Amino acid sequence: MQKVKLHLRRSILVIILLHITSLLCHAQPEFEGIGSTRKFMAHTDAANAMYHYFARQAYGYLNDRSTQIGKLSTLNNWQARQQLMRNKLKKAAGAFPQKQALKATITSTIKRIGYRVENVVYQSRPRFYVTASIFIPVKAQEKGPLPAVVYCSGHIWEGYRSAGYQTAILNLVKKGFVVLAYDPLGQGERLGYLDSATQRSRLVSPSSEHSYPGAQLFITGNTLANYFIWDGIRAVDYLLTRKEVDPNRIGITGRSGGGTQSAFIAAFDDRIRAVAPEDYVTSFNRLYQSLGPQDAEQNFMYGISSGIDMADLLAVRAPKPTLVIATSRDMFPIQGTLETVAEVKPIYNLYGKPDAFAMVTDDGGHESTKKNREAMYAFFQKALNNPGPSTEEQIELLTPKQLQATKTGQVATSYKAETVFSLNRKDAAGRIEGLDKKRKNSPDYLKSLLPVAKRISGFRKPLKIPKPVFTGRIPRNGYVIEKYMVKGEGDYDIPYLLFKPNNAGSRALLYLDPKGKAVYGSKLGELEWFVKRGIAVMVPDMLGNGELGPGVFQGDSYIDSVSYNNWFSAMLIGRSITGVHAGDIVMLSRVLKAQIGAKKVLGLAYSSLSPALLHAAAFSDDIDRVAMIEPYTSYRSIVENENYKPSFLHSTVAGSIGQYDLPDLAASLAPKKLLIINPCGADAKPASAKDIEREYSVTRKAFSVRNATANLSVEHGLGTNSSSLFEKWIKD
Repeated sequence: MQKVKLHLRRSILVIILLHITSLLCHAQPEFEGIGSTRKFMAHTDAANAMYHYFARQAYGYLNDRSTQIGKLSTLNNWQARQQLMRNKLKKAAGAFPQKQALKATITSTIKRIGYRVENVVYQSRPRFYVTASIFIPVKAQEKGPLPAVVYCSGHIWEGYRSAGYQTAILNLVKKGFVVLAYDPLGQGERLGYLDSATQRSRLVSPSSEHSYPGAQLFITGNTLANYFIWDGIRAVDYLLTRKEVDPNRIGITGRSGGGTQSAFIAAFDDRIRAVAPEDYVTSFNRLYQSLGPQDAEQNFMYGISSGIDMADLLAVRAPKPTLVIATSRDMFPIQGTLETVAEVKPIYNLYGKPDAFAMVTDDGGHESTKKNREAMYAFFQKALNNPGPSTEEQIELLTPKQLQATKTGQVATSYKAETVFSLNRKDAAGRIEGLDKKRKNSPDYLKSLLPVAKRISGFRKPLKIPKPVFTGRIPRNGYVIEKYMVKGEGDYDIPYLLFKPNNAGSRALLYLDPKGKAVYGSKLGELEWFVKRGIAVMVPDMLGNGELGPGVFQGDSYIDSVSYNNWFSAMLIGRSITGVHAGDIVMLSRVLKAQIGAKKVLGLAYSSLSPALLHAAAFSDDIDRVAMIEPYTSYRSIVENENYKPSFLHSTVAGSIGQYDLPDLAASLAPKKLLIINPCGADAKPASAKDIEREYSVTRKAFSVRNATANLSVEHGLGTNSSSLFEKWIKD
């Protein structure tokens, strides 16, 4: 009898589980809103649409550049291009500061057989400290001034103190070169996000140490490349203060990220006679086909749309000696290296110095090989007139402690130092002050501001209304949910859900959430609130969200599940993710109006999609009114907050600080209705009443001047139920 009861219970349990499973299977398409792109083979790669769209635009610029290069046939042609590209590189990197005293200090000295090491700290900018070690052969006392090589470290926490880098550095020293090795920003003794408990970075990689503040620089209109290049230029300045160094025989090299730095610095500093970048040089064409754009310091502002490729870093130096060092299985595509070398060779031939430009390669991965190092030694021996055997010798490693330049092992705890963040915040404050002066002429200043915002954001007004593709229908009580796809700005389709009430009125709502259509499950009640009032609701997946993202591309700066590299990719071609979103939002509002026959389209956005909605509504009259739930207040708040939330990055616009900000776009909406609920700071914490007043004062003024104060509502400290505010917002 007991066995029968147990069997019966098991049978009932199985039936219940099967029933639940059946319900879940039936509900899945409804609650996820999926059912469109999964049915179409043409959209099986939809999640990577953002990367591919930006890449295709990059290819267009790069192809145009290749056409221009193909027309160069004389030395005069090439020399004209050299000057053109020097000017473009300067503009893309940004203006360098005026040189101040280095205030270099030798903090300790270590003597070894055949050489000595002096650990040094110098200031490349006031109170901006660079930690370094200078390796000086004994020969400097015997032979007088020696050739010197600046050594740049790649993306490794310990910097030049690692065994691989020391092997190259100390072999150069043994061959009679003075070597100055210094820590890049975010590495070695220069961590920008130091955890006081662990004495390590709070971020996961050197690339993140670069890109997290690097994004703030781009938003302000600055570049991290500028900081990296300037540190290198100041390294040369320091070498020139040393009596052991021959000022006419200076070279620079480095591997990986150090290869990037050496190529960049040499392109900007004519005092560097010879350069040997290792495991970096490829081409942007091949890079986009493989790894994608890299971390912040490897990118110039609008670099690709300005016609800049890696070959330009080498060609502008011609006919000075250059050696490109590569490996056949490097993560940076070797085909791009070969094509870049083939592009640069003609200018050296025209100068009559074909032997001054060369490439050496070995079979290996992203690594330094003995063959390549020995080729590097031989290159500098010839280029800097320091003959001798180039065979690599065994070296005795120095410990990180022996190569420590600061008292505590970190600049952050040894000095009252500036950081990239603090310097950029000061610069941003000056730019914002200029914008504040324009704001005094509110709201008239908005007439000139909006065209600037369109240009900087890379907004493209949709030229036509595409026809949606119907993919399914789900009947519900009092309304139906229809599924569609519609072509976006690029070669991707935007899937969306359309909630159509049985008693549809003359208004429709465009509902934007970073989670995309998946919010249907968690926010059904809110969606139905609008539907029950006769308002049709469109819930799309915007590019990078839902079925359209984020995709497999993460890049080397993937912080809190946000690809900084995708954002850099947009910036490189003069676009922004927000600008693309804004164009698609305008298009969707027009599709919605045509599809429903609505007279008015309302726009509601959550969190990080709020800026895109603001841009769209400011640039187009298609959206009748705007509601933003938990938006961050401004781009200013992003650059002023040392610990901003990475998920906000994709909604920011490079170069916007001092040109325009989100409260300006909000001001331009007057006298339309604008509802802002629970605004937050860049750290996603609720904004204080003081911050809200500061940020939205320009918005309030614009609405006041237009006698529309009642149409602006900024509410904070509210719970989750906003129905009373929505009731007022939708009311005509």
